[in-house]
Amino acid sequence: MILQLLQQILPARKRPTRASLFNPAMLADPYPTYQKLRVQDPVHWDEVDDRWVLSRYADVATVLRSPLASSDRGKASSRFVPPAFRHLLDFRSNNMLNCDAPRHHRLRLLVSKAFTARAVEALAGDIESLVGGFLDAAQPHGRMDLIADLANPLPITVIAQMLGVPAEDRLQFKLWSDDLAVVAGGGGSPAALGIADYRRAAEAYAKLTAYFGKVVAARKIQPQDDLLSALAHAEEEGDRLSEGELYSNAALLLTAGHETTTNLIGNGMLALLHNPEQMDRLRGDLSLVPSAIEELLRYDSPVQFTSRVLTGDMTLGGKQLHKGEVVLLLLGAANRDPEQFADPDRLDVARQNNKHLAFALGAHFCLGAQLARLEGKITLEALLRRMPDLRLEGAQPRYREHYNLRGLKALPVAF
Repeated sequence: MILQLLQQILPARKRPTRASLFNPAMLADPYPTYQKLRVQDPVHWDEVDDRWVLSRYADVATVLRSPLASSDRGKASSRFVPPAFRHLLDFRSNNMLNCDAPRHHRLRLLVSKAFTARAVEALAGDIESLVGGFLDAAQPHGRMDLIADLANPLPITVIAQMLGVPAEDRLQFKLWSDDLAVVAGGGGSPAALGIADYRRAAEAYAKLTAYFGKVVAARKIQPQDDLLSALAHAEEEGDRLSEGELYSNAALLLTAGHETTTNLIGNGMLALLHNPEQMDRLRGDLSLVPSAIEELLRYDSPVQFTSRVLTGDMTLGGKQLHKGEVVLLLLGAANRDPEQFADPDRLDVARQNNKHLAFALGAHFCLGAQLARLEGKITLEALLRRMPDLRLEGAQPRYREHYNLRGLKALPVAF
């Protein structure tokens, strides 16, 4: 009798229906799962992580634009974070990715002064030189790992130079960044993360902030022409970044500043190698490279999902979503939605009106999108020009154990 009463009282959508969506098979190819969701349950309640999961383009775009969708995810995440590591929530809440207006506007305005269109375009020559140097080193050998020899070192070098990090410290920065990225959807499900994951992230952030602290103290006394100096002295109407905000946003720029581009280059080149007719089309017409970059971002998105917390009720797909609930937005699924993109599982480097969501949408549209596009364009053009017979070498490449930041462990090629 008691069980029957509870079943009547409890909302039907909160009753267990299935296990977490994320499983090891999705690392190799998440798109069949996304398609199944879009067709069978596009507004899906995931009881394991107590959140809604959206897979249709229109729904994802609606939430990204909605004033009822908050990026302040600290409270929603706190129940999954072990007490000893709750300070990581402060790291998240102090950066512009995880807060709302007016604070988001204030932080983004201060940080964006170092990411103007003119400042990014001024990096083109340096990026071309870096790409040329990496390819020069590989060319005599007739083979390379596109991840280790190009896609990894290029963006971390660029963002580290922008921040003002000495060359000898960049490898360590990459390692810290990787450990921090584990808590950014690495397990797909927040409930899947363990104590070891949080410990690595906490240790990385402690070392990173200690490093930034020393550098920023020196920059305040003697500013340099770099991003850390700009952040240390950034001011808008008398308002400056607090110490916590400075370190958190610098760490965000370091991580986001290379992860997206590394994955764009790796995922994109693998897609082209699997579609040689599209690679040949690009070689024959380099004017298609800009549209190809957008298509590669859509086809196998470097960032697969983001999330929001609802500050009010909304209805999607005939279902009622309530204030305080978490919504997981599957960007990768939205970018393969046939309602938005014709023949979405086909790679088309000349695709027009390609309004993908790889860089999100709205107020939180990726600040570094222009830089990622520039690095991707320069890299793709160089590979097409210098390596006309580029081909895969060895077994099918494997993806990293990260459900959100989708990227390859290695990409061996010969030429």
